[in-house]
Amino acid sequence: MTGDDNPVLRVAGRPVARYLIRPELPARLSPRPCLHPVTTLAGTPVTEFRPADHLHHLGVGVAVPDVEGHNFWGGRTYVRDRGPTELDNHGAQRHTAFQLRDPDGFVEELRWVAAGTELLRERRTVAATELTATAWALDFTFSLTNATGAPLTFGSPATNGRPGAAYGGFFWRARKEDAAPRVFTADREGVPEVHGHRADWLALAGDTWTLVLAGATERTRRDPWFVRTEEYPGVGSSLAHDDRVAVAPGDTLVRRIVTVVADGRLDGDAAAALVRKAVGR
Repeated sequence: MTGDDNPVLRVAGRPVARYLIRPELPARLSPRPCLHPVTTLAGTPVTEFRPADHLHHLGVGVAVPDVEGHNFWGGRTYVRDRGPTELDNHGAQRHTAFQLRDPDGFVEELRWVAAGTELLRERRTVAATELTATAWALDFTFSLTNATGAPLTFGSPATNGRPGAAYGGFFWRARKEDAAPRVFTADREGVPEVHGHRADWLALAGDTWTLVLAGATERTRRDPWFVRTEEYPGVGSSLAHDDRVAVAPGDTLVRRIVTVVADGRLDGDAAAALVRKAVGR
């Protein structure tokens, strides 16, 4: 990493991601630290930041549209029986300190604040590892601890009445190209078959790059995948897919996603082999 305020992750000496600690953003975009740009080892960008189609999509990070009614996703809030609604309910994730900083990763402390109140404390662990001459892995763990004296619940547009929109949690806004990327798992292909389903890993393949996201813990693998390819290329795991998720005071919710970032357009066998190498199973 560099010594400035925005550390750079390196793999085999090559920069592959910049971590934006305090991006200057309007409050309605739910400001939060994120990784952007992220690239393949050959230097191909695989993230977007504030794209025109969704200004609140910020590279790679953690975003939740409903934490006890507060929006940590950005943009409009889905309100039952009203639809997407502009509300003054946006929160922000605030960098507190790095517990560890190395060229290939860091451990960070953050505060999730809304309406002047700290709701959550987060410990975020990020590491970059070389897999092959053309692929590396981003290991991303977030631990969210309820910092209030009452239960907190996590929701999504789906739990608030919008079917198929269970976004919220780890989210990767990928590079938009002329053609939509291919999306597949070990035994399914295409958005209708993959979206909203559980799978050990999910791949998004563009013209010259492939992302393979894998749940690295048993609990993470129980979260269904959220994926879009036509309107925009984005993928993440759904914290609140069917029901709201409650976290008691002082309790911690933990998820770990490992993403293979590869040059080239991988097939299923190649994707599975790299996931095994990245996750170790």
